Amino acid sequence: MSRFAQVKDLVLSLESDFEKFYDKGNQAAGTRVRGGLQQLKTLAQEIRTEVQNQKNASK
Repeated sequence: MSRFAQVKDLVLSLESDFEKFYDKGNQAAGTRVRGGLQQLKTLAQEIRTEVQNQKNASK
C-alpha cells in the first residue's frame, strides 16, 4: 500500500504548482507540473508492472 501513498503524495505536492500555473499564469510552475506528471507516469508504470508480476506469480 506504500506505492499508493507515493502516488497520493506526488499528486498533493503538485497542487500548489497547478494553482500557480492555472490561476496566476506562472510559467515556471507549468514546467514543474509537467515534470511532476512525468514522474507520476513513471511511477504508475512501475506499479502496473509490479501488479502484473504479482498476478502472474500467483497462477
